[in-house]
Amino acid sequence: MNPVLPDPLPITPLAKVPRKSVKVPGSKSFTNRAFPIAALARGPSKLTGVLDSEDTHLMREALIQLGIPVEYNSAECTAIVDGRGGQIPAREANLFLGNSGTSMRFLTALVSLGNGTYRLDGIERMRQRPMDDLLQAMKDLGVDIRSEKDNGCPPIIIKGGGLTGETARIRGDISSQFLSGLMIVAPLTARGLTIEVEGDLVSKPYVDMTLATMTAFDAEFERDGYQRFRFSGLSSGFGGYVGGEYAIEPDASAASYFFAAAAITGGRVTVEGLGTYSRQGDLQFVYALERMGCSVDMKPAQTTLFGGKLVGVDIDMQDISDTVPTLAAVACFAEGPTTIRHVAHIRHKETDRISALVQEIRKTGCQVDEFEDGLKIHPPILQAAIFDTYNDHRMAMSLALLGLRQTGIAIRDPGCTAKTYPGYFADLARLAEA
Repeated sequence: MNPVLPDPLPITPLAKVPRKSVKVPGSKSFTNRAFPIAALARGPSKLTGVLDSEDTHLMREALIQLGIPVEYNSAECTAIVDGRGGQIPAREANLFLGNSGTSMRFLTALVSLGNGTYRLDGIERMRQRPMDDLLQAMKDLGVDIRSEKDNGCPPIIIKGGGLTGETARIRGDISSQFLSGLMIVAPLTARGLTIEVEGDLVSKPYVDMTLATMTAFDAEFERDGYQRFRFSGLSSGFGGYVGGEYAIEPDASAASYFFAAAAITGGRVTVEGLGTYSRQGDLQFVYALERMGCSVDMKPAQTTLFGGKLVGVDIDMQDISDTVPTLAAVACFAEGPTTIRHVAHIRHKETDRISALVQEIRKTGCQVDEFEDGLKIHPPILQAAIFDTYNDHRMAMSLALLGLRQTGIAIRDPGCTAKTYPGYFADLARLAEA
C-alpha cells in the first residue's frame, strides 16, 4: 500500500518542463466491476492489470468473506477468481467496505442473490452517503433490505433470497453506481430484469463500462439509450456469466493528473496503454484540456498531452465528474475564469467535492464562487497554502498539482491516496527526472 509520507507533504515545484512517458495503475472502476462479475460467473476467471489499492482490496476481501475464492498476485497484478455461478456460499457475513462506493453499491446488490443475512458497513463518511434509491429499487424487486439506522445510508442489512420482481425503476441523478449494481446481478435473476432510469443519468460512461465488462463475461442485454435496459434471465436459457480471461486497462482517472501536470507546466506527457481503444469516459478529460489551450495526440494505445497557453472555459463535466478536481487545479493557472457545471452529484462522493474545492482553492488567494451544481474559479494563485484533503484521494492528488508551479504547497493526509493510487506521489515526483 502507501509508503509512509510526511504529513503534511510538501510538493516541490518542477525545476524543468516535463517531457515524459508514464504508466499508471489499472483502472479502479474496471477492477471493481470485474471482481463481482467474475465472482458470479461459472468457473474460474483470470483478471490481468488488476489495481492494488484500498478500494480493490476491500472488494477482494469481501468476496472471500462471502465464500468466493480470490487469489491475488501483487507482483504480476493478476487475480484468479473462482466463480460460483451466481451462488453466494456464505450464509452470513459482516462486510466492512471503508469508503468504497463501488464496493458498497455493487455488493449490496450481489448479496441479495444469497440465502442468508448480510450486513454491509463502512467508515463514518460512508455512513453519510445516500443509498435510498438503490434500497427502494431492491425492495420493489422483492428483496428484504433496510438501512440499519433507517436513514437511507449504511449500515445496510440484507436478507438474501433473490430478486423476484422483473422491473426496477431508479433515479439517475444521484449515482450511476446504483444502476450498475442492479445491472451486475440482473442476468442472474430467474426471469430477467428491466431497469428504467428516471430523469437524466449522471456519469453515463461508467454505465457503459459496466455493460462492457458484463459483455466480456457473456451477458446479453437490450437498451433504449440510457433510459431503459433489459437483461435476459436464467429462465430464458441464458446460462449466466462465463468465466475467462479479462484484461483491465490503465486508469483514465489516474492518468488525468499527469495530463493536467503537462497542462500546468507547459510540458508534454504521454500515458501508455490509454488511447482510442479505451472504454473509459474519463479519457475525454484531455479534450477539456484541449479547449483550455492544450494539444492532444491520441493513438490506439497511448495518448499524449502537449501543454499550451491556458485559457478559462465554461464546461459541463457531468459525464467526467471524477476529473472535476483535476480541472479545477488546472484552472488556477489559466487566463480568465473557469466555470464547471452540472456536477451536483459530486457532493455525495468521499467528501462534498464542490464545497471542499471552493474552501481549499480559496486558501491560495484565488476567488472561487460556489453554486449548487458547480463552481467558478478566478485565477491567479497569489500565495502558498497547506491543503486539507478530507480523506478524499482525488482532493489530495489534484491539489498537489498546484505545487508543480507554486512554491509553498503542501498536502495534509497524503496517505489517503492509497484508496486508488498508492504510488501516486512517487510517480508525480518522477516527472522531474530526465
